Amino acid sequence: MNKLLFILGFFVTGFWVSAQTFSDQALQQSVQQLNDAKTDGDYDTLFTIFSETKTSEKWKANYYAAVAMYSKAQYLLKNTTNIPIAESNELAKKFAIQALASEKNNGEINTLLGLIHIQKIRIVASTDPQKDLKTAIGYMTKADSQLKNNPRLTLLKAEIAELSNNKIEAIKLHQTAISEFKDPSAGSPNWGNQLIEH
Repeated sequence: MNKLLFILGFFVTGFWVSAQTFSDQALQQSVQQLNDAKTDGDYDTLFTIFSETKTSEKWKANYYAAVAMYSKAQYLLKNTTNIPIAESNELAKKFAIQALASEKNNGEINTLLGLIHIQKIRIVASTDPQKDLKTAIGYMTKADSQLKNNPRLTLLKAEIAELSNNKIEAIKLHQTAISEFKDPSAGSPNWGNQLIEH
């Protein structure tokens, strides 16, 4: 009887590990699709995958769910559709904060939160733009001590410079971000190319 229970337990554990690995692999495949998304529906599909996935690294799923909603809002902002943008921005913030709760010293999450606050100002959803700008600067400062040569962080710095009326610095930083996005050694994750394409 003990032998049968042991074997059964072994199979159950094997199936659990297999399901976990499959989920993590599916998550990785979806991450690679972020730069290929072409419509707000593509971003919604990716958000659903990330937000509902069962993975051993829930913070990553939350991070990429936030990225999907942030990217959707950027897409809508650039394409001036009649779809409300503030909801996507708020969902991005919610999931990014959940990711940060698990990974407190993560420069990528801090950068994303900074970008989300800048986006909130740009979509005119902020009730206090100066407060959101100050919050974005706080996230940028944290991320700056955690990341080096990161195109998303450089883009965040460019956005902050632009909103601070430092146009020359904003242009310089934007050009640096373009160069960093082209450099495959800039590190992971690699989403964000669509942020610099016009």
